[in-house]
Amino acid sequence: MSRVSKPYEIVERALELSTADGCVVVADENSSANLRWAGNALTTNGVTRGRTLTVIATVDGAEGTASGVVSRSAVTADDLEPLVRAAEAAARGAGPAEDAQPLVSGVPVSADFTEPPAETGSDVFADFAPALGDAFARARSGGRELYGFAHHQLSSTYLGTSTGLRLRHDQPNGTLELNAKSPDRTRSAWAGRATRDFKDVDPAALDAELAQRLGWAERRIELPAGRYETLLPPTAVADLLIYQYWSAGARDAAEGRTVFSRPGGGTRIGETLSELPLTLRSDPHAPGLESAPFVIAHASGDGSSVFDNGLPLAPTDWIKDGRLERLTTTRHSAELTGLPVAPSMDNLVLDGGGERSLEEMVAATTGRALLLTCLWYIREVDPATLLLTGLTRDGVYLVEDGEVLGEVNNFRFNESPVGLLSRASEAGRTEKTLPREWGDYFTRAAMPALRVPDFHMSSVSRGV
Repeated sequence: MSRVSKPYEIVERALELSTADGCVVVADENSSANLRWAGNALTTNGVTRGRTLTVIATVDGAEGTASGVVSRSAVTADDLEPLVRAAEAAARGAGPAEDAQPLVSGVPVSADFTEPPAETGSDVFADFAPALGDAFARARSGGRELYGFAHHQLSSTYLGTSTGLRLRHDQPNGTLELNAKSPDRTRSAWAGRATRDFKDVDPAALDAELAQRLGWAERRIELPAGRYETLLPPTAVADLLIYQYWSAGARDAAEGRTVFSRPGGGTRIGETLSELPLTLRSDPHAPGLESAPFVIAHASGDGSSVFDNGLPLAPTDWIKDGRLERLTTTRHSAELTGLPVAPSMDNLVLDGGGERSLEEMVAATTGRALLLTCLWYIREVDPATLLLTGLTRDGVYLVEDGEVLGEVNNFRFNESPVGLLSRASEAGRTEKTLPREWGDYFTRAAMPALRVPDFHMSSVSRGV
């Protein structure tokens, strides 16, 4: 057998080798570039390349269709036949797949399916790196130290099936996290950005934002646990609503296991979740947040099915004008629940029609409120209410009558994102944001800041 190296050739050859009743092959070509820095100086940089191949074999039996899934990295032509045979053996040794459906067909072939994979490299930082160097100089002269990293990844996914699908998607993904610290390490501030190409990231603006927050932290104010009016920045809103999104499976709701279950049976679709005109949506073509326009499933699980690979995705409202509109479904769970097919997607947008920036919301505050920077270590406490707990990090500030008075101690919080939506009194302007907690898994988000009149800070957190 001649050596096969191009991704589409790998997919085609694997499909040729298959003797199963059905076969899906997913080739992921990944390249990444990164920069890291500490104490106002670059420390490391690097570029990586990699390939992962997933083969999904399906076998029709008297009791139903079984599937076998095998994934391996660094696959070459010599590895193909053993990989395909392993997937077929896994399928023949498995019982019928609960989520079995006919493999998707009839989707137009991607015009660039046979083109080489897209790649990133150090040149993605061509403009960003000098600007970062200028930020180091400003920080040094201003008596602060910058730490952080920039990471860019480009993934080309080639999807082929025995039913004729030949689909390809290129996904750029960039993240920047920047910490500023006082020289004595007693004060810390964080900012993060998600980007497709680092052309829209301004290190000078980020450094100025962090310098302001370090200035606020020069005054320290101790506050007890309790319920406070709280301004949640877009990054914190994203972290909470992404967890809600991950918990919005229709089947679990219909079976009475989640916050979206209706007492007595069924789901809460159609219920009003917020008096604000909030719309939570996903759209694979959302400007600046573009994601795969078809299902890419490397394994079956609560919210995905390998049988749905290649299924086209369309803009979907999960919440519309405050009302629960959709829950996520595969084709299988849609049949079980009687709900429309609505697969999950890789972006999330919340829009409440607000026009104020976070800074304008701070200035409009009357009385006392807390301004958060970000959340971390978020964990689920109660799935029935989607009660989450977690910690504040890198700056909680006290606002009184539109002015930031100083930094307060960190807190542990106990809140449900569904409850927050029902109690939020204001939504700001929607903007692209980087979820700090989930930034390793989900980066394509646009959120407004939210004003919540009684956010529950359940206890004081020390040493965070």
